[in-house]
Amino acid sequence: MATARRRPKMASLLSDTLFEARGQAPAPSKDFYQLIVTKKEVIFRWWKISLRSEYREARPGELRESHEDFLDDPSLQIQIAIIFGADTLDHTFNMCRGQFDFLVRLPDQLLMRIISYLELEDITRLSQVSHRFAALCNSDKLWEMVVQNLSGKITPEMRSLAQEVGWKQFFFTNKIQLQQQFRRRREMGSDSSESMSD
Repeated sequence: MATARRRPKMASLLSDTLFEARGQAPAPSKDFYQLIVTKKEVIFRWWKISLRSEYREARPGELRESHEDFLDDPSLQIQIAIIFGADTLDHTFNMCRGQFDFLVRLPDQLLMRIISYLELEDITRLSQVSHRFAALCNSDKLWEMVVQNLSGKITPEMRSLAQEVGWKQFFFTNKIQLQQQFRRRREMGSDSSESMSD
């Protein structure tokens, strides 16, 4: 009897370091902090920065806790919220609970390839999720992919006009307007070649 091969869990595809952040404590403190979340633990490091004599010889500190211990440690949670913000604390909670956001870990090029196949209203919604997705959803590279997916072939004339007006603008310009712009560009090209021959 053949046994089905087991597929690896998505979490096993992640690198050992899931998240890293660095920051400075709120004023008047000048202390530096680092937060690292690995597959097994939360690492919190600090460096005291002070002119006061009692802190001049202070060495950097480090605290390591398992995910389970971190979830039961309100004092560390408060420190992370103060230094890195509530969003980072929530993100750390999610990772410690095994709730990984795989989408945000994909490289931009791969994300744009996926986004280019979405419906227009879905691209609009996705652009409101975060600054990163807003930048991706409005990038020229994405809209070049969208045009490529829909038209199948991008002619040199199309590419030239799209690079002039931007791929997103090119996509949303209706066909009649595009034909007029192509005609104008051809006329300008023939006018300039005639003037050069004179």
